[in-house]
Amino acid sequence: MITLENLTLKYEDKLAINQLSLSIKTGEKVAIIGTSGAGKSTLLAHLYKMLKDNASYCSQKQGLVDSLSTYHNVYMGALARHHWVYNLVNLISPFKQPFNDVAKICEILELDFPISKKLSELSGGQRQRVALGRALYQEQAVFIGDEPFSALDPNMAKRLLDVVFSRHETVIMVLHDKSSALAHFDRVIGLSQGNVILDLPKLEITSAAIDKLYAGSPISNDPCHALNHV
Repeated sequence: MITLENLTLKYEDKLAINQLSLSIKTGEKVAIIGTSGAGKSTLLAHLYKMLKDNASYCSQKQGLVDSLSTYHNVYMGALARHHWVYNLVNLISPFKQPFNDVAKICEILELDFPISKKLSELSGGQRQRVALGRALYQEQAVFIGDEPFSALDPNMAKRLLDVVFSRHETVIMVLHDKSSALAHFDRVIGLSQGNVILDLPKLEITSAAIDKLYAGSPISNDPCHALNHV
């Protein structure tokens, strides 16, 4: 689906990704992990830029509008599917079909309040789920998420991860929860200082390998654990 060769990226004039090479295939469920400042979010934003015609993006920044309702914030995921006149009229007086569609998504995301409620009245975890709902409403084949469950408890995060998996052929997600990466993804990519130092399929992932990533130690001398495994 996508191949990167010797990719170098900067974030705020600082080197964030250093000559990184990897490939991601259609249908993979890929978790990206690593310590703070490893370059995870920079890499994810770049992947979205390359795939945006077929991908939805749920970023940490969220990009929600406090003055608008939950409905309208989720509906923003469908703006590109409609003429601007349709979107304008829907802003003033929501149409029945998209209203019901958004209500269904919010129910799936366990947002148990009227979707007319303004974003400014929601908690951090609720806002995060609204941002997730907007990404789901884009109805794309690829989901790209930057810690989309960080404000949620582990049980809810697992339920919503299942929702994401069921609605997207390919998932690329930055996670702070190492155990979730280990338990639920086909492949784990570990970054450190802008470099890929762990890239393992699910059957070869061990908690020890992930612990070494965060400790800054070499992962393995075994050739089957070579970097940039695809």
